[in-house]
This record gives sequence, C-alpha cells and structure tokens, in this order.
Amino acid sequence: MTTQETTAPEAQVDVEALNRRWMLPTLIEMLVCGLIGLTASFVLSIEAWEGAKNAGETFSCDLNATFSCSTVAHSWQATLLGFPNAFFGILFEAVVLTVTVALLLGARMPRSFMLLINVFYTVAILFALWLFTQSFFVIHALCPWCLTITVTTTLVFAGLTRINIRTGALPSPDGLWDFVSRGRDWWVWGALLLVLALAVVFRYLV
Repeated sequence: MTTQETTAPEAQVDVEALNRRWMLPTLIEMLVCGLIGLTASFVLSIEAWEGAKNAGETFSCDLNATFSCSTVAHSWQATLLGFPNAFFGILFEAVVLTVTVALLLGARMPRSFMLLINVFYTVAILFALWLFTQSFFVIHALCPWCLTITVTTTLVFAGLTRINIRTGALPSPDGLWDFVSRGRDWWVWGALLLVLALAVVFRYLV
C-alpha cells in the first residue's frame, strides 16, 4: 500500500480518487440501491396517489393484514406534509443518483457540495427509519415497498458517508478514517439492517 493510500486525501472527490479500488464498488452499490429505491418510490407514489381517491382500494403490494402497503398509506404518517411520502423518496433518490453518476463519470465535487448532499441524505435516512418505527410500533402494519426503501436508503447513506470520510470531505478523527478505510463501517450498517430484519421476523413471522 502506498503512502498516498494510507493518508487521508484532500477534501475533494477527484478523478484520481475515483481510480482507487475501494471507491468503484461503493459507487456501484449506491447506483444499484438508488435505482431500486427510486423504482420503489415511483410505484408506491403512483399507488398512494390512486389510493387517495378510494380509501378502500388495495395496493399490489398488499400481501396480508401485516404486510400491507395500503394500511400504511392510509395512515397520517404516510402523508406527513399532505402528500405521499413516496414523493420524498423520488426526490432523495434522484439527487443521490445524479451525484453518483457524476462521480462515476469523473466529476470533481467540492467539499461543501458533498457535505450538503450528506446532510440532505441524513434527512432521508432519519425519515425512513422514523417511518419504519411508526409502522412497527404504531400502525402495526408494514409496507413491503417502504421496507425496500428503508434498506436502500440505509445502504446509499452508508456509501455516501464512506466516500466523504475517506476522501476527507467529511472531517473525522484518524481512528474513524482508519475504521472506514478498512471497510469495517459496513459491519455497522449490516448490523443495523440485521436488527431491523430480526425485529420484523420475531414480531410478525415467528
């Protein structure tokens, strides 16, 4: 490993950084998850919009009383600002996909811009986790499309934060930079998703 690879780089994502072996898989992961999340958001927004016209209408992702998109969609939590939350998903995923594609094409991103995107997507993951807890503890029904978006949002946030830490865009202590550089951060995010999955399994499937 060269000296350049073991030292936190300048606070800017550049073409040289993109050539590093670690970044390409992260960007591909963000691209794939972003596309899945965007698709789920589109489908859910269309069905939620149609469902708003008929409170008794069921969704294509209604599997049973527990896994029911329509049950979640007809709750107040699903229209926090007066329109389907899935519209937020379209916005968040579209923005991060644009950034991901730009980075894959070798665009140079200023530190301030990357930090802004990280803050922007922090809102996305907090919102997704909030809706999950509301579905789990309050609504007592889970939306399969929403669960998909929660997973993809978590993984995209993990990838974006990883890039910002490793490139120096997001200030971090040496210990954290080394932790992320060794790929150990993925264990943290994997553990979070595992906890959510086990919670669903033990409450609704066992």
